[in-house]
Amino acid sequence: MAKLQDMFTQARRAQNGGGMGFLGKNKNETKARAAALVVELEQITAGSAEAALKAGADGILFNWDGKGGTQLEVLKQEIEAARAHSAQTVTGLNITGGLNKLTMESLKDLKEQGVQYVILPFNAPARLLAQETKDLEKVIVVPMRKEESYPLYIRNLTAFDNIAAVLLDFDLGEKTGAMTIEEILDYRAVREAVRFPAFIYVNSNLSEADAYTINTLGIQAVVLSAKDSEEGTREQIKNLRTLLEKVHQDENDKDAPSLPSAGRK
Repeated sequence: MAKLQDMFTQARRAQNGGGMGFLGKNKNETKARAAALVVELEQITAGSAEAALKAGADGILFNWDGKGGTQLEVLKQEIEAARAHSAQTVTGLNITGGLNKLTMESLKDLKEQGVQYVILPFNAPARLLAQETKDLEKVIVVPMRKEESYPLYIRNLTAFDNIAAVLLDFDLGEKTGAMTIEEILDYRAVREAVRFPAFIYVNSNLSEADAYTINTLGIQAVVLSAKDSEEGTREQIKNLRTLLEKVHQDENDKDAPSLPSAGRK
């Protein structure tokens, strides 16, 4: 099933609060956001995923260096805890090493751990795109290059059927909010060329100007790296979620048709 598409769609839908009576669980009201919020955990540690979800994350992205052992055992436990908190949680794995050793069987093993999508770098073996694994989606990292022919070149990714989304490695950094229309067009050309739903990394101190600039790229999910303390990360998640809600609300206000005044004929 297309779990990523479900996450992208749910982020843009408001959900009213509800309950099941005095003994049932209450469901908090959820506001629509301009993009889904994914928190990347640099290390697979107990309790970190659930803490991020409680703070407002829509999905969790783990990092894995391709080595087995206790990492995968803790990964499964973390995913189970995350799903216990929210059954709709979408969990991914950013594979940073051991790519040449990945096989169909190892991808199936990752799915058995509860992983729903994997992120593969641009230099990953091409055979991985042809190795279809049911219920395990693939996200490809797309680097930014300034060559004039690059958008035409990168458009060839659309020829592959087994790509669910892309991660735009644009490294916008601190300059995002000050970018000009001319500058953003270079990035937009690459974004339009790939056509798949897109993730993008954002800074922990994302400003309102940054958020509106990133929104011009047509992004479906933002990725926040949890590099701070647990309390600091919690605040960053809450602030970013509030900012995404504001951007979405402003979009709706802009697109809403205006009613003619009573005195106008």
